[in-house]
Amino acid sequence: MKVRFLLFALLFLAIAGCRPAAPEATEAALPEVVAPSPSLAELPTVAPQVTPVPDVETPVRAYLDAWKADDYATMYAMLTSVSQDAISFEDFSNRYRTVAAEVALANLDYEILSSLVRNAESAQVSYRVTMESVLVKELQRDTVMNLSMENGAWRVQWADELILPELAGGNTLWMERHVPSRANIYDRNGDPIVAYAQAVSVGIVPGHISPGYETDFLEDLQWLTELHPNAIAAMYEDFPIGVDWYLPLGEVLRERAERYYNVENGYNDGVLFMYPFESRFYFDMGIAPQAIGYVSRIQAEEQEEFLRKGFRRDEMVGRQGIEKWGEPYLTGGRGGSLYVLGPDSQVVTQLADVEAQPAQSIYTTLDTNLQQAAQLTLMKYAGAVVVIEVNTGRVLAMASSPWFDPNAFEPNNYNYSYQLEDIYSPFSGQPLLNRATQGQYPLGSVFKIITMAAAMESGLYTVESTYDCQYSFTEIPSIAPRYDWTWDHCQDELASQGECETMPSGMLTLPEGLMRSCNPFFWHIGLDLYRQGLTDAVSGMARAFGLGSPTGIEGVEEEAGNIPDPGDEVAAINNAIGQGDTLVTPIQVAQFIAAIANGGMIYQPQIIESIGVQGEEPVFQFEPIEKGNLPLSDETLEALQWAMKNVVGNRRGTAYHILGAYSSNFVPLSGKTGTAETGLEYSHAWFAGYTRWNREDKPDIAIVVIAEHAGEGSDIAAPIFRALVQQYFEGRRNYLLPWESSVGVLATPEPTEEPTPEP
Repeated sequence: MKVRFLLFALLFLAIAGCRPAAPEATEAALPEVVAPSPSLAELPTVAPQVTPVPDVETPVRAYLDAWKADDYATMYAMLTSVSQDAISFEDFSNRYRTVAAEVALANLDYEILSSLVRNAESAQVSYRVTMESVLVKELQRDTVMNLSMENGAWRVQWADELILPELAGGNTLWMERHVPSRANIYDRNGDPIVAYAQAVSVGIVPGHISPGYETDFLEDLQWLTELHPNAIAAMYEDFPIGVDWYLPLGEVLRERAERYYNVENGYNDGVLFMYPFESRFYFDMGIAPQAIGYVSRIQAEEQEEFLRKGFRRDEMVGRQGIEKWGEPYLTGGRGGSLYVLGPDSQVVTQLADVEAQPAQSIYTTLDTNLQQAAQLTLMKYAGAVVVIEVNTGRVLAMASSPWFDPNAFEPNNYNYSYQLEDIYSPFSGQPLLNRATQGQYPLGSVFKIITMAAAMESGLYTVESTYDCQYSFTEIPSIAPRYDWTWDHCQDELASQGECETMPSGMLTLPEGLMRSCNPFFWHIGLDLYRQGLTDAVSGMARAFGLGSPTGIEGVEEEAGNIPDPGDEVAAINNAIGQGDTLVTPIQVAQFIAAIANGGMIYQPQIIESIGVQGEEPVFQFEPIEKGNLPLSDETLEALQWAMKNVVGNRRGTAYHILGAYSSNFVPLSGKTGTAETGLEYSHAWFAGYTRWNREDKPDIAIVVIAEHAGEGSDIAAPIFRALVQQYFEGRRNYLLPWESSVGVLATPEPTEEPTPEP
């Protein structure tokens, strides 16, 4: 109608414009000129004003992506104002966290199925949620999200169904967790290191021991605890007399205690106390505790994390070493039954049900007898021992001192609070640290093996290269003279007896320089290589030997150490003898010593022999892992082997006085002594060596010993090396360490004579 009216109006105007002209008039009276009227097509078109509706799927994806990332703050910010008024952020986030924990949610995914915008104010999006559970595998549900427009953006209308449709009406989820018994850990011979057992905690009140009964009492305790009477007496020698102080001695199997004591309800005669408990039990109060590790209860602040991993709230979990690394094997295939509970906590329906699978035991490469012997040899000192097969990389012993009792973390153990106090005491010496793989030390003179290798491989030195090894080194005029170990010994002899018997080593070939551990010779090599432009020759060789990076051993924590490139001449001479900023771990040293012993192959150290369910095919079986060869010519390797053989076998060798006769008459040995300065009064004592017996029934082994702040390597570390060689080949040791009164018992009082040290 409007169009027709417009046409009529235009037609009328056109007709009016065609009227006859008026009579002539003056210029002022001329009619006004009218412009032609536009056609209909030329008229402007007014477009309707339409406000575009934002895409609804984009915010839904943002909300669900935030859910995948556990970003509950972002999710909550996307709710409508009405929803935020209805539920606080704390309750909102707890709702999602509770579901994730109950489901044991490992992963979340989603798929948008459809979307519908009803009008400019409301929309609806359908999506599919897929929850991957540690316990019940996969849970998939389709659900719907309603959205409202607020301030030009889509906002989510909160409802429980956004998680799962079954949660509508205030329903909740509950997972019944099926957890198999934690599996055992064994040594290489199948002897248990850790297993569930009935045990008894043992302790005494020393102040109540009758003086006339002490000897018999301590002998009875030796039978019960396998602790030597002198060792027990040493534990309480500083206890105040007459004070009722309790001394925990450890834990024993209940069947052992019940041979002579009735411990069913505990035992207490005023002096001896025993209390029964059942738990995961660490035999012999800890065999390789830093390597095996320990378990402890899940703490309140950890519950959500472990629930999502499929654990129960009351479980004990691995905290260190193999117990931690082997958690997936030791705890087995977890299962669960997932239920929907109504507001009255009654079961509405079951959503999933998966049975648990048996846990898998771990067999280590450790030899219990050798391991215990290694722990005993370190009773006096902080330090570490590593014993490794030279042709396979099997770790037969890994000892770290000070030691700790893993049973201390069992709350049902009466002794646990006393023992934990000792473990975490600032004066305990960090017993939880695995010094064999995490201890980082300057290597001292053992590092000269690497410097000699770098010298020969540089082409500047051969086995015929010589050096006159005197007391001092003065090749860097800008620094004070440096002195050989022979000078230090001479000064000690002058102070004690008025004359010097230790003379300079004199003219030495390069292999003899290693045999005598001549500091000036190796300072000279480090300086010479640096001045020749081969600034990274020594550090590069060290890295090729495996220093400065983790060995790759699985099951235990390890550190990388540090192998710096020298930045000046002083750093070059320090690095050449394993000082300065050079840091290594004992396991790294054992790795390259074994390679020298076997002809140059670097085997990755391994402490896991097999993993599996008893009676079934193992899921893992030990196989040697070849990492590559030492970058040495045959000439260099043979020169190193000759020098290390003569460190022990030559009368001028630095370990001859400790190992020479034993090597000649019993087990052929090679090695290198080391004394690493620490900036304190006493140096770290090192010995690194290997056996050369070639027995089919007893593979040759490499042994590395470090005793912290103990003095000279030849007098402290070399005797420990000898004791462990005897233990390995003879199955026992009767060789007493210089500080022992009997095997495994420190001398009381300690010897007063000063040993003659060697580097």
